[in-house]
Amino acid sequence: MDLAARPWVENYAPGVPRSFSVPEGTLSDLLDASVTSHGPREALEFFGATTTYEGLGEQVARAAAGLRSLGVGAGDRVALVLPNCPQHIVAFYAVLRLGAIVVEHNPLYTDRELRHQFEDHGATVAIVWDRVVPRVQRLPDDIPVTTVVSVDLVRAMPASRRLALKLPVRRAREARAALTTREKLTGPRTVVGWREVLHHRPLPDRHPRPSAEDTAVLQYTSGTTGVPKGAILTHRNLLANAAQGRAWVPGLEVGRETVYAVLPMFHAYGLTLCVTFAVSIGAKLVLFPRFDVALVLDAAVKSPPTFLPAVPPIYDRLAAGAAERGVDLRSIRFAISGAMNLPQSTVETWEAATGGYLIEGYGLTETSPISAGNPIGPTRRPGTIGVPFPGTDVRIVDPEDPRRDRAPGEAGELLLKGPQVFQGYWRRPDETEDALLDGGWFRTGDIVTMDDDGFLTIVDRIKELIITGGFNVSPSEVEGVLRAQPGVVDSAVVGLPRAGGGEDVAAAVLLAPGAALDVEALRASCRGALAAYKVPRTIVQVEDLPRSLIGKVLRREVRSQLINDGHRAEGQGDGR
Repeated sequence: MDLAARPWVENYAPGVPRSFSVPEGTLSDLLDASVTSHGPREALEFFGATTTYEGLGEQVARAAAGLRSLGVGAGDRVALVLPNCPQHIVAFYAVLRLGAIVVEHNPLYTDRELRHQFEDHGATVAIVWDRVVPRVQRLPDDIPVTTVVSVDLVRAMPASRRLALKLPVRRAREARAALTTREKLTGPRTVVGWREVLHHRPLPDRHPRPSAEDTAVLQYTSGTTGVPKGAILTHRNLLANAAQGRAWVPGLEVGRETVYAVLPMFHAYGLTLCVTFAVSIGAKLVLFPRFDVALVLDAAVKSPPTFLPAVPPIYDRLAAGAAERGVDLRSIRFAISGAMNLPQSTVETWEAATGGYLIEGYGLTETSPISAGNPIGPTRRPGTIGVPFPGTDVRIVDPEDPRRDRAPGEAGELLLKGPQVFQGYWRRPDETEDALLDGGWFRTGDIVTMDDDGFLTIVDRIKELIITGGFNVSPSEVEGVLRAQPGVVDSAVVGLPRAGGGEDVAAAVLLAPGAALDVEALRASCRGALAAYKVPRTIVQVEDLPRSLIGKVLRREVRSQLINDGHRAEGQGDGR
């Protein structure tokens, strides 16, 4: 393809620039600009409690000073193990202000999953939801984290809500238990309360600032194969992707939008759309610690959303819930779906309910994450992942020889190049070399076709990751847990397609002679070692597993066989 031509720009929505320049500065500068421009405007809302941009800026400066007092400096990794909450936003920007590196973690991860990541990044300070602090305390002594900052979500709520949670009734006790813990947070590591971190004079402006090329975030991903590894994202990478998102949505009203953070901010998709993009446009960010239809619809009555990034099951459930309760969703002008296939039926239902657009985007953790999307306008093309974002180039290549381009219209591996492409994998030079070709081209592992207008359609995946509820599941990780169970000789883990898009985790297991399949026991073992969304919904005993000439299990054949035998995904879910 003639990259100079970029045929896809002809299909950009009116107002979307055909060329793109990365803004100057860092994510710290991005926040400062919004604090200056939108100071009295509400920046955050959490169960009705609000924080202005001025207040957010001051909290970030105080938290940065508090973290500095704990020894955090430039280049240090700081682990965040938090759900969506105001403290998450403050901690994120406070770490960056010191020139340190944010490492995001799923707070639902098991001890085993957290251990791998903490071993890999080597953070000495972790900012942790108080319910998860005991899990961090249980990490082995050789894990270098020495200080844990404990965050109580309830303290970010309005006083009336906090009082209601103290009522001596079962419902209040259950709600409080889901948000915080009464367990003593003792252990081998020093525990500091979040309020203590904030109880400092604001960090002075003269304190050295990070540069655009400094690493801002380590975002863990399974990439195209194997166990999770840290994708290195710079300030420039994330700043560029936020700016690309702004450019993609003509009609945004800076300082007047309300963005709903129903996506987890420890995920690359939620991180960019909610933590950086929303702040860059001076939006009010309404935060939800987990997705709950009733919570979102209650909030929509009081603070109507205008921009909603999510995944297809969330759109389906919100549309159905709003129709049932009579809640008006017509304030939502823009909705961007990602992480899984967007069914046309979801688009039709959502757009009928809101009168706004619902379009599909495409990206990977390694591209900060968004790299393509359907235009927000009449040129969109359902069934495709859209066209490359401004400033993004693509190549379609032979997956066996990625330096050889495919002929126009022929399927091949998608390569991406642009300012949002990551710098490599943390401490993994060999895998970085495999993923990034000369000239900065990133191998996505997705097989696509491109039509004459530049629209991309995914037809297959080289990688065998399972995408469930918008989260990536590495089959080898789940297989390792299954193989460790008594009576299991081998296993193959695959994704079974859901009717509404996405996949469910399924396992085919080969048992030892005389062993009996106990599905519930295997699931229980998986729940003890894996996050809930990784636990197989379907477990099937097989007589043998198909293998290649070198003995590798052929997962694609396993998947086809399960589907041919009538096994299907068992239900919907949002991956939480």
